[in-house]
Amino acid sequence: MNVERNLPVVRERKLAILKGDATLCEQQKAAGKLLARERIAQLLDAASFVELDVLNADAGVVTGYGLIDGAPAYVYAQDFTVKGGSVGMAHARKVLKVMELAEKTGAPVYAILDTAGARLDEGIDAMNAYALMAGKVSALSGVVPQVAIVLGQCGGIASAIAGMSDITIMSKNGALFVNGPQVVSAAADKEVSLEQIAGCEASMKSGMAQLVAATDEAAIAMARRLAAYLPCNNMDEIIGDTADDVNRELGDLNALEQVDDVRDILKRIADMNEIVELSEGFAPSMVTAIAKIGGSTVGFIANQPGRDEGRITVYGAKKASRFASFCDCFSIPVITVVDSMGMKISTAPQGELARAGAQLMYALTEGTNARVALVIGNAIGTAYAALASRAACDMVYAWPGAVISAVTPKIAVQLNCADELKTADDPFAKRAELEEKYMADVADGVNAAVKGYVDDVIEPAQTRQILAAALEMLSGKRESKPAKKHGNMPL
Repeated sequence: MNVERNLPVVRERKLAILKGDATLCEQQKAAGKLLARERIAQLLDAASFVELDVLNADAGVVTGYGLIDGAPAYVYAQDFTVKGGSVGMAHARKVLKVMELAEKTGAPVYAILDTAGARLDEGIDAMNAYALMAGKVSALSGVVPQVAIVLGQCGGIASAIAGMSDITIMSKNGALFVNGPQVVSAAADKEVSLEQIAGCEASMKSGMAQLVAATDEAAIAMARRLAAYLPCNNMDEIIGDTADDVNRELGDLNALEQVDDVRDILKRIADMNEIVELSEGFAPSMVTAIAKIGGSTVGFIANQPGRDEGRITVYGAKKASRFASFCDCFSIPVITVVDSMGMKISTAPQGELARAGAQLMYALTEGTNARVALVIGNAIGTAYAALASRAACDMVYAWPGAVISAVTPKIAVQLNCADELKTADDPFAKRAELEEKYMADVADGVNAAVKGYVDDVIEPAQTRQILAAALEMLSGKRESKPAKKHGNMPL
């Protein structure tokens, strides 16, 4: 072995690989896209990236590890300048190596996706490579956070890998699809574009993308911001300092007459009035967001009372269920903020709606993470059972005037007092009287508190400090479920 003689050869090979094909690199830049190693450099802390298998350049993927805000992370970035970042066995082996290291060390995985698809000249080997990657994503689910950053084409099986990740972030350069525009156009007998069926807006509306950005740089910045809220693994927890006072009062909420946008309430509760909303464009009547209270990460699930008549839709329930499951995987406490009239009323067959409600109930009752409910308005029917009941929550609080009932006071009076309404001299006045009586005697949050279903009816101004205290008390929660392989969520 002659190190001195071979060292220049190795250096020359590495330098050529790092430079890449000048023409293809220029095409990538002209398309407004960063190169694979540039993407990794922006994701990780400066000078922290350690590349693995650098000499295996033909694989079409750059892999390694580094730090994000000082915390370890594994990363792979598909390199579109090398055979279109196509996936074959060498590609899969590099990716599987970093995923296995992530599993062993308990560090998150960031996948930067930009691929032309399977390496066709490898035939079934390429399909097996994809299957191995997807299988490992499944195996790591709930063990370490997995974040997919889609900065180019991500079609076919690749889109399934993005969909199996915990959170998917897209730039305008990204496209998530199963069938490309040519196939869809032929089937639909009309011309459709890739942007229409697979771009940022389409992917957000379908629920595939949780965050979108205009550029590669902005998408990567989102991933770095998100990292501050995620634990390293399912045995870790995010506890940090905050400059915000956990006892900060929200004085003007005592005079609040109507909640126009529940996100305003969430921001008021959160540290520094900051939340990261996920899936904003998908089922907007349901809000899912990550934030911090007292320096610790929490997940918010809240419905928008001003959308869909304040009712839970099929996709709203699915969105909340998926987010609740993600939070439980990593023991992130969930706060549900409830002002809902129950499930959406529809003349369509009720099976899909019932199944969505079942998913929501299942996801929030299956979890063992800390769960706190805040009823700020109505908690009717399934909205109460899934989001604010003892089965779904450890602690339940309500604002004055909250309504907790199987049905609305209006429907209750219609069902229970039909005869009284028919014989009344003034049916309208009688209805108002009966509804008020039902509110006072049955549905008021104070009655729920008297019976122990609500822990306290609180002043809105004290919401932050009371929720912070509840989370602190529940931080040591330990709950064991019956031994089983896994449950069977009603998908």
